[in-house]
Amino acid sequence: MKILVYGAGVIGSLYGAKLKEAGNDVTILARGARLEEIRSKGLVLENAAKKTRTVTQVPAVEVLHPADDYDLIIVAIPKHQIAPIKDILSANKNSPAIMFMLDNPSGFAEWVEAFGSKRFLAGFPGAGGKRHDGIVRYRILPGFMQPTTIGEHDGRATDRVKELARLFKGAGFPTAVCGNMDAWLKYHVAWVSPLMNAIYMAGGDGRTLADRPDVFNLMIRAIREGFHVLRTLGFPVTPYLLRIMWEMLPTQIVSFNFRHVLKTGFFNDAAGGHAGEALAEFKVLSDEFQALARATKVQTPALDTLHDNLANFNDSLATKL
Repeated sequence: MKILVYGAGVIGSLYGAKLKEAGNDVTILARGARLEEIRSKGLVLENAAKKTRTVTQVPAVEVLHPADDYDLIIVAIPKHQIAPIKDILSANKNSPAIMFMLDNPSGFAEWVEAFGSKRFLAGFPGAGGKRHDGIVRYRILPGFMQPTTIGEHDGRATDRVKELARLFKGAGFPTAVCGNMDAWLKYHVAWVSPLMNAIYMAGGDGRTLADRPDVFNLMIRAIREGFHVLRTLGFPVTPYLLRIMWEMLPTQIVSFNFRHVLKTGFFNDAAGGHAGEALAEFKVLSDEFQALARATKVQTPALDTLHDNLANFNDSLATKL
């Protein structure tokens, strides 16, 4: 398959390299110093679990032209960077499928209108990590925890979604097809946004948050408030694992296990290590989720506290995390 990965951060670099290694025709789009880095050194990955390093040579381009043709474009950039490239993607009519692999609590209407219902696909990576000095240190998450998740915007189990699931599985990513990606992405933000906002408030990483019971408990309440918001809006809890964790298990059990996970190297490799780089993204996600909350009469004092703290959080402080 001929693939363009639009974005060369952690996710774009990881998926681009793994898909290339699996035998696909992959090109990655990058800019500035990152473009030159990829052209001169390739995509350098370090498996945080195995401590092994690989280098994959992938063609790198700076621009997507209207006449370029790819079987699949994977957009792997943060939500707040989408607006400037929407017209670029829309102008490219020769690529039949554009998959956005990013957090998005605000729904798909704008993207379906811009790219067409037949071209747009939704997804989310089952991996995370951090890039430093040109090296992407990553973790691929277990399938039971968070597989690479993909789906049509309207929930149909189409042949192309099944084909793409085989594509990602063939590249080494546990993969699941979801029949309600809109709900999946909303619930993902409902727990990830309070988590990251709490890390900023605690002033460190996952371990720091675990050792701050005041902020940790605020986060737990905020997540439950967010789930209440989404249920009130009519969105079913997706995936089912989240329902077990946040609706069936007692708070004490959830808190004990969550605090334990935060202290692991696994969490900080996969999620906690990029807090300083992702502040602008999480400010946008927090704003968008607040808009959902305000569309209901649900009281969200914990969510509001974390959101207000994040709104005032200084970019210069984030770089120290």
